[in-house]
Amino acid sequence: MKAILFLLIPLLLLVTAYFIMQPSVNANSLYHIMTDSTKNLQGKSMENKVVKSEEEWKKELTPEEYRVLREKGTERAFTGKYDHFFEKGVYKCAACGNELFSSDHKYDSGCGWPAYWTALAKDKVILKEDRSFGMVRTEVLCAKCESHLGHVFDDGPEPTGQRYCINSVSLEFEKK
Repeated sequence: MKAILFLLIPLLLLVTAYFIMQPSVNANSLYHIMTDSTKNLQGKSMENKVVKSEEEWKKELTPEEYRVLREKGTERAFTGKYDHFFEKGVYKCAACGNELFSSDHKYDSGCGWPAYWTALAKDKVILKEDRSFGMVRTEVLCAKCESHLGHVFDDGPEPTGQRYCINSVSLEFEKK
């Protein structure tokens, strides 16, 4: 009886772990990921795509910018310069200057990073599935240089219900 339990318990744990790791994608999220990615492949911003070697990026960006933008890092929550910043203007990609978000779409989500309920335009960002760290999330990339900006979640305010959670170090603000 003990031998059966010794075999059954690890098997049960293995099966449970397998199902926990399976993605839970709702149809609405999948639709947005697919349509946004397809549009970006044909979007206007792709005509002026910025392509540089990693060595060139390392020379142009600060070490922290490089870690977040090029190595998909995350700045510590509540430390970014734009978390509680609400002046009128646009937020650009810190790597290439692509206009990404408007202050009109920014809100205080309390998450510790700047939050927007939409991008400036759908062709400004690429949405990509991210399965790092045992989670399934949607990564937000700059469509012009493919730098990592942050992630988007389906827990934001109306009218989109989305929360673009973006690293401050990925952004540069331009007052309008």
